[in-house]
Amino acid sequence: MRETKRLQIIPLSYEQLLQYAACDHSLEESLGVKYKNECISPELQDALENTIIPNVADKSKNYLFSTLWTGITKEDREMVGDLCIVGEPNAAGEIEIGYGTYQAFQGKGFMTEIVGGIIGWARKQVGVKYIIASTDKNNIASYKVLEKNMFNLKGEIDTLLHWQLEL
Repeated sequence: MRETKRLQIIPLSYEQLLQYAACDHSLEESLGVKYKNECISPELQDALENTIIPNVADKSKNYLFSTLWTGITKEDREMVGDLCIVGEPNAAGEIEIGYGTYQAFQGKGFMTEIVGGIIGWARKQVGVKYIIASTDKNNIASYKVLEKNMFNLKGEIDTLLHWQLEL
């Protein structure tokens, strides 16, 4: 777990990921947080079932590099968004992140804070030298999160911008 000024950032266990995917409020109950009013997107559901949950179940891997990390407000105990690290560091020492903020909490700086918390965690991990991310060129809010966390634009293709932060 990581803490920031307003948030606890919690890596979800295998069991908690199954609860998250079930979308039946059992995750909120197990975390002791308020129920969120939205269910997960079809894209996240697919990622959970086909990538995240199987990778977290693989005991040969460090699950912290594959699970969802969820941000929970300290004051109101509400889940505000999630971040996923897409696997263990590669040969170049890179880890990739993807993230999303629940609609009711967008525009309040929560994802900037979650990414900052994960940067602090990543700096302490052996073999991690860079964090990379890709954003849609039209998703200004998403790339502002990266800019505020000192990521550098490294390139673009088609509709995507590619970002990197050296730790």
